[in-house]
Amino acid sequence: MIVKQHLIFILYSLCANVFKGGQGQFPITQNVTVVEGGTANMTCRVDYNDNTSLQWSNPAQQTLFFGDKKALRDHRIELVRASSQELTIRISDVSLSDEGQYTCSLFTMPVKTTKAFLTVLGVPARPEITGFTKPAKERDVITLTCTTSGSKPAAHIRWFRNDKEVHGTREVNATGKSFTVRSSLKFEVDKQDDGVAYTCSVEHVSLSNPYLTTEVLEVHYAPQLEIRHSLIIPQEGQYFKLECVSKGNPIPEPVLWSKDGGELPDIERMIVEGRELTITTLNKTDNGTYRCEASNHLGTSSAEYTLFVYDPNALGQHGPDHALIGGVVAVVVFITLCLIIVLGRYLARHKGTYLTHEAKGAEDAPDADTAIINAEGNHVHAEEKKEYFI
Repeated sequence: MIVKQHLIFILYSLCANVFKGGQGQFPITQNVTVVEGGTANMTCRVDYNDNTSLQWSNPAQQTLFFGDKKALRDHRIELVRASSQELTIRISDVSLSDEGQYTCSLFTMPVKTTKAFLTVLGVPARPEITGFTKPAKERDVITLTCTTSGSKPAAHIRWFRNDKEVHGTREVNATGKSFTVRSSLKFEVDKQDDGVAYTCSVEHVSLSNPYLTTEVLEVHYAPQLEIRHSLIIPQEGQYFKLECVSKGNPIPEPVLWSKDGGELPDIERMIVEGRELTITTLNKTDNGTYRCEASNHLGTSSAEYTLFVYDPNALGQHGPDHALIGGVVAVVVFITLCLIIVLGRYLARHKGTYLTHEAKGAEDAPDADTAIINAEGNHVHAEEKKEYFI
């Protein structure tokens, strides 16, 4: 009987110790996120342990470390710390294939496990813009495509026309565990697109700053010409310059000058330098229509300017603009004065002439009594002149 009680006490003590060692001792882990090519530290801890071993296993349930003993031959996996309460390992040069659910096991009775998920971010490749062959011609329809591969999760692509965002068409394709992302812009080019920078921006959670690539458009278009002149009112004896301002790509040249449909008549006074025509001393014979013409492989354009040379003596000291302004002011002042005089005379002649019927005839009366009688008489006559309509 005594032996039986002693055996029961021993069994109770063993069970209590096992219960105490395993109570609440689930391993503690954390999910880890790492960029592809980086390093991941996987840590497993327990609050209390009576020398029970900890173990790390990979998603394929292969043991990586059992305590401080390495079980898998992989030079990328190293032991950081091993104790009765902690097991930390390091995985270097992480690849997408390392992603998955890792298991930390505490070898109690029964074995207790906790999962930790390793997330590997695939870094997108630097973007590339395709679909544009320099140069384009005005009114050509082109498609710009920006492509980046290797991202996980899928990268986001944004387009900018200079500094203004424009929206493209997005396409995402899975390649194994990573993604290839494309975004396309389709538009008709015109001369306003020449020199415009189209930028593709790739944004991803693995990047601290977006990846950027830029394509500067070159657009060829036909010439456009305009003539600018140095004087508003050219006068005899003055120095005068005409400039043929041209727009076009390629630059339209050479610039050809002509007068009234023929060659320049006086090459000694009319000097052509590039796009400029200079007349050193103006005279009346220079009057006429001047024309500049230029071309490139897309077309020919021209512009005209009609020159009229004024006689400085006929214009007067202050020039025609001052004379014209003075004449207009004089006319306005004259008309204003005439209106004031006519209005004044009209008001003076009609002042006090608006009388009632009763007062008519009374104003010529010699005295007050006669004025009253005349007024009453007028009133009677007024009654007689009334007409009634039935």
